[in-house]
Amino acid sequence: MFNTENIKKIRMENNMFQADVAKALNVTRSSYAMWESNNNIFPLKRLLDFCKLFNVSLDYALGLTSKRQAVTQNFNKDKYSFRMKMFRKENNLKQKEIADFLHIDQPTWSIYENGKSLIGTPFLYMICKKYKISADYLLGRSDNPKI
Repeated sequence: MFNTENIKKIRMENNMFQADVAKALNVTRSSYAMWESNNNIFPLKRLLDFCKLFNVSLDYALGLTSKRQAVTQNFNKDKYSFRMKMFRKENNLKQKEIADFLHIDQPTWSIYENGKSLIGTPFLYMICKKYKISADYLLGRSDNPKI
């Protein structure tokens, strides 16, 4: 699981309480508190909403980089699907190999790769960390593949 320190730091730098962020994300304060404290998985859709709210990169929120940067593009399903497939092919991986690395089954990876479902936050983090690729890039929020 990724370190949520940057998420807490972002919230506090904006002088917001957990309840304020929860309201902005349209979730309960307890759900948000569990995500921020890393006691529960921060759903990627909500994490993207968080990044949009505070105009920060997903890479920074996930702790993949210490550089705080703004991202102007939104999640792009078509780019996401294309880039997930290209990432796998560029690394000479079969769907089964990347699925095994993530401890999921191959059909689940295929669903992510075909854009039918958004990848889980821990899986995205594992890929980005190991292969040193930007989460914002994979999700179509940036055109820079480097973290």
